[in-house]
Amino acid sequence: MHTEKVIDHIVNWLKDYATKANIKGFVVGVSGGIDSAVTSSLCAKTGLNTICVEMPIHQAPSQVTRAQEHIAQLKKRFSNVSDERIDLTSVFEEFKTVAPSTDSKAKLDLSLANTRARLRMTALYYLAGTQGYLVAGTGNKVEDFGVGFYTKYGDGGVDLSPIADLLKSEVYELGKALLVQESILIAAPTDGLFGDSRSDEDQIGASYDELEWAMKMKDQGKNLDDFTGREKEVFHIYNRLNTVNQHKMIPIPVCKIPVNLL
Repeated sequence: MHTEKVIDHIVNWLKDYATKANIKGFVVGVSGGIDSAVTSSLCAKTGLNTICVEMPIHQAPSQVTRAQEHIAQLKKRFSNVSDERIDLTSVFEEFKTVAPSTDSKAKLDLSLANTRARLRMTALYYLAGTQGYLVAGTGNKVEDFGVGFYTKYGDGGVDLSPIADLLKSEVYELGKALLVQESILIAAPTDGLFGDSRSDEDQIGASYDELEWAMKMKDQGKNLDDFTGREKEVFHIYNRLNTVNQHKMIPIPVCKIPVNLL
């Protein structure tokens, strides 16, 4: 990959989109992970106003520290970068007191995890609305179009997606070139939605390198019978998630009314 050229391409794409939309800046949720670090860095390089937003909800201290370190170094390097911190913990806890519960702990935990992401989306759009800015998404290609590892109308609710055509490994390449700090580059990817230390790999059952391989194999027309052992297991994981999460990757179904009924 021609890393510097890809960076320039994305930065120019962001600037061109914002200019055509008559928008003066971007809002980016910064989590302490590689995707949000790269996205916020790319937005900063446009020269347009960029607000980096921390939105902790019972967040692990290590994630908070990485996010704060990243924002601090971006502000030092780019005069167009500012930051906001919106602690949503109390909002989340209040929501739990008024929302109906369920007997299924697994469904409850997942619903609450997705609620965290949707509360953050609401906060980002609140800031974007008050400033007249765009919400920049942080999803990569494997998450957005491979396994659907994101929350519908949560971190998937954005105005534009600057890194959604990049594999996770390519995002890391950009991160190094963009001078993202080492603590983020070496951290295990996590969505931080469950209030514990589980990583993305823990949840998915496969690493991003494995998922990239499976994505490539599927694109080449391979099927489950072509593999054995761990490769077969990973390919099955990828296919299963790609299938069950199609509702996130395709347009919302619209019930078309026949003309003769109108």
